[in-house]
Amino acid sequence: MLTTLPNLLTISRIAAVPLLVGTFYLPGREAPWIACAIFTIAGITDWLDGHMARRWQQQSELGRFLDPIADKLLVGAALFMLVGKERISEWAVLPALVILMREILVSGLREHLATIRVGLPVSRLAKWKTLIQMVAIGILLVGDAGPSAIPVRIIGEIMLWIAAVLTLITGYDYLHAGLNHMDVPADRPASPAAEPRHIA
Repeated sequence: MLTTLPNLLTISRIAAVPLLVGTFYLPGREAPWIACAIFTIAGITDWLDGHMARRWQQQSELGRFLDPIADKLLVGAALFMLVGKERISEWAVLPALVILMREILVSGLREHLATIRVGLPVSRLAKWKTLIQMVAIGILLVGDAGPSAIPVRIIGEIMLWIAAVLTLITGYDYLHAGLNHMDVPADRPASPAAEPRHIA
């Protein structure tokens, strides 16, 4: 199943991470735009691989495993480099930290729920969170290389704060739902209707 198109798209998203990181060390004002392009294309593959997998009936355990990892690597690398290269203000570091901590929390929650074959559906609010977060990071990757007449960095940081607030809300919702299953034995037989799903 590794060579199916959805899985190849997911793998390409992982492969895009070092390319994205590398743009931070390129000279010139074109580098931020290249970073934004790489991040945007990778973000599109996130939607595309899931859509194709469902439409072509190519969903697999490998895809379910790699997809959330690819997302977190991409977002984590982008935020880490933005902070490390001081491309965002000190106050914008806080929402970046919230987003990264939530990703760690959800990863732990997913790992536990996977052992008891419990899936949590992706909420509509979580989808909006992901969209706003990806757009915010894309804008921040452009940053000061954007048009001087537009406060690009400020717009990106405001959107990052909005994404962080939604991150806290959705993270709490998933944690609350997950806590209801914490007393379930890890060796409980899998329910036919219970299929692990990606938590956004």
